[in-house]
Amino acid sequence: MNKLMQKGLLLLFLWMLAACKPPVQESIEQQADPVFEQLIRANQYMQQRHQDHIAAFLERVGWQAEMTPSGLWIVVENRGTGKRIGLNSRVSYSFESTLLDGTPCYQASMLDPKTITVGKGGVESGVEQGLQLLSEGSEAILLIPPHLAHGNFGDRVKIPGNSVLIYRLRVLKVE
Repeated sequence: MNKLMQKGLLLLFLWMLAACKPPVQESIEQQADPVFEQLIRANQYMQQRHQDHIAAFLERVGWQAEMTPSGLWIVVENRGTGKRIGLNSRVSYSFESTLLDGTPCYQASMLDPKTITVGKGGVESGVEQGLQLLSEGSEAILLIPPHLAHGNFGDRVKIPGNSVLIYRLRVLKVE
């Protein structure tokens, strides 16, 4: 094949390649799914209902608590003076968890504390969030709504579904 013919075929190939256009994707209008919208409203209602229960409980017992943007409530009894807890901190703490009505759930003593790495899971997300607001030596009470604990189904052992949890904890060691 001569050089002129090779150049011509190359130009033809490039022209064909440039002329190819990707198919136009038509935008599909999303119609609101009424069932989905109802589920969202039901979840929002349940979250508000849990927050109302927590607020009423706090008023009844006289605790001064702060609520985080996620809906976790915290009562800091002792700020602690040690190392601040952050993401990936290895934390040992003692705790006692109960339901809002006082029913005991789980605990870990100072002699046999629970140890976690913050951000790695293995504990309620509300506990991880609360720990990140504390330092070594801190003592606090966390009021954890279901969406930050065991949700609609509970843990199927000691915590029923849709339960608000109270965690009384003491941070023993932060690494």
